[in-house]
Amino acid sequence: MDMELDPDEVFRDDEDDAEAEYFRERASTKELAVYLIDASPKMFLTHSPSEKHMKDESHFHITMSCILSSLKTQIISRSYDEVAICFFNTREKKNLQDLNGVFVFNVGDRESLDRPTAKFIKELSQLEEKFAKEIGSQYGIVAGSRENSLYNALWVAQALLRKGSARTADKRILLFTNEDDPFGNIKGATKTDMTRTTQQRAKDAQDLGISIELFPLSEPHKEFDLSRFYADMIGIDDDGIAEFMSAIGAKFEDMEYELKRRMIKKRIVKTLTFTIANGLAIEVNTYALVRPTVPGSTVWLDSVTNQPLKIERSFICADTGALMEEPTKRFQTYQNMNVKFSVEELSEIKREVLGSTLIFVALHRSMLRLNRFAVAFYGNPSHPQLVAIVAQDEVKVAGGQVEPPGMHIIYLPYADDIRPIEEFQMSPENPVPRASDEQIDKAAALMKRIDLKGFSITQLSNPALQRHYAVLQALALEEDELPETKDKTLPDEEGMSRPTVVNAIDQFKHSVYGDQYEARSSAGDDNMSEASKKRKASAGNAVKECENYNWAEMAESGKLTTLTVVELKYYLTAHNLPVSGKKEDLISRIKMHLRK
Repeated sequence: MDMELDPDEVFRDDEDDAEAEYFRERASTKELAVYLIDASPKMFLTHSPSEKHMKDESHFHITMSCILSSLKTQIISRSYDEVAICFFNTREKKNLQDLNGVFVFNVGDRESLDRPTAKFIKELSQLEEKFAKEIGSQYGIVAGSRENSLYNALWVAQALLRKGSARTADKRILLFTNEDDPFGNIKGATKTDMTRTTQQRAKDAQDLGISIELFPLSEPHKEFDLSRFYADMIGIDDDGIAEFMSAIGAKFEDMEYELKRRMIKKRIVKTLTFTIANGLAIEVNTYALVRPTVPGSTVWLDSVTNQPLKIERSFICADTGALMEEPTKRFQTYQNMNVKFSVEELSEIKREVLGSTLIFVALHRSMLRLNRFAVAFYGNPSHPQLVAIVAQDEVKVAGGQVEPPGMHIIYLPYADDIRPIEEFQMSPENPVPRASDEQIDKAAALMKRIDLKGFSITQLSNPALQRHYAVLQALALEEDELPETKDKTLPDEEGMSRPTVVNAIDQFKHSVYGDQYEARSSAGDDNMSEASKKRKASAGNAVKECENYNWAEMAESGKLTTLTVVELKYYLTAHNLPVSGKKEDLISRIKMHLRK
């Protein structure tokens, strides 16, 4: 049985093609990461407290805290990525290769490299307390022995990352250690040989498309010396060591305090045919670098096993009612004939422009070198749109890529789109007020004082989503308290209270409103509307009524259900919480607030 082919569907934009979306999601790039953690006795030594950590903490504890924070964030932002936890310099061994000094942590029937689950994270968070008993710590590289736990760990990590293709997965090994010279106690030819074989093992992994990222932990009075061993292993020259060490602090900051953003993966918005000149055309993909974040989609579970349901699609023959076993084909009617297409042929048709990458790279480099931009038409014949195509070079720091290379499409206005707003506001009776030179200078000084240096929109997270995922995390991990969330959209009170900023604000206010501004502001309170007065009185009454109930005891005993909606709203209003929803929603909101 064949399916009729829509004439417009063959060359439809990818964003409009449901099946293309399905296959693209299946083939989309995901990340496979192995956390390789040094578990030698040196990692368990505690260090004096600093400004950041108010109590003695070991490097092992800091590492585990960072990894746990990263895994909790990963469930939200990169739910399809897979991870493995591998310790080396351990007393016990647990790995498929049966190598000494390497222990791969896992739970239940989960594969060693798999998506993190709530059970996996929960048991990993409890592992530190029982690590000495169940796994144990010991030096795996000692004088007089050919054992090399670091070599074994890299071998095990590489074996774990055999899963998946390098085309569809980014493979990483994240190595945590505070030992900058793992072969320091080995002498002579033995040290040279063990160093060479370990670095060759790392190079073999990198040749297979596996990146190795080092997270060195420095002691309070001794910085991690990258040049002793690891610089050669991960490929950092002498000039790059200082930059790498200065950026490593930011890496730990990202892992430990990364906010719970739902960062949408880079996704093709449209595939376009880019006609350059003289009939030369290439195919390019367009991406949205910034997109709004929304809660994750609902996942349907089996009512008995609580396992996710797998959605399958079947085709039924309209004539016989039988299930179609063979892959369906589509056809296009041409001169009274049905021309059949398979899914693979349709995919090839959509990607028939060859050599696009080389031409695009050459054009991109030329635009950057000549400092030129292009003007083009974009859209369709019924609604053409002038756009500027501006090339952007890649921006990288030691911590990774900040901005990707490519070209921005910027919509250009037509003449009718540019309107002097002041002309529509002017009238002989009410001329438009204009700022004086003094007011402009004061405003400029104020803007300079409160300018956000190095600001990026990705620094701000949706506080409602943070709260949403914090609640999910608490439920999944059975935590007694909600994780702390930081609302970065709130004003920086500390920064705004700096004397220089306060002085700039005062000068601007007085230049615009005059010396009587404060008096007029206080007088405005007397002119409060009746509705505002009513709301204020209602809030005050709610606070008073709220004190008549023992809310914590009623929540513990389940007696909140005996209260009326009006009584429940006393608590919510007194604590500035939303009062919308059914009675069950109000009770749930009160209980959640009491747990904080």
